[in-house]
Amino acid sequence: MLRLRRSTWDTRVEMAPLLDIVFLLLTFFIYAFLLMVRVDFVPMELRAFESGVAATPVPAATISIDLDGALFLDRVRVDPPELVPAIKGRLAEEPRTVLYLAIADGIGNVDRTPRLLEVWDELQSAGINVNLVGKPPAKAAPAAPSPAPIVGETAPSGAGSR
Repeated sequence: MLRLRRSTWDTRVEMAPLLDIVFLLLTFFIYAFLLMVRVDFVPMELRAFESGVAATPVPAATISIDLDGALFLDRVRVDPPELVPAIKGRLAEEPRTVLYLAIADGIGNVDRTPRLLEVWDELQSAGINVNLVGKPPAKAAPAAPSPAPIVGETAPSGAGSR
């Protein structure tokens, strides 16, 4: 009698098709996320009114100090003695002009603090209002205000008896 030899095959879980499906889903969700359009406003038709006036932006000028301490007025280099007359000329043309003073962020070759103080002092002594531009401060946890003692109030019993 002939005996057939049968070997038992162990069952296996093939990982390759599973990984193919996982990467296919991952690719789909990445592309879907990138193609999403985020709507920040509700589109609406604006109507024209008889009493309406077109909005005009307020003119602005920027005084900046770069890393080497050089002064710029709207990206045009100016010498320190010419700064105040140039700004007064702009204010004479358009009195609503808002001035911003910005300092380049980084480590420069010179200390820019004396230049900043010099520019600030010249502008303040000329009566020119300037707004400083900078980064917003890091958000810190607000400290709980300590209660102020009320005049004539006595401390709770046992507070100072030790």
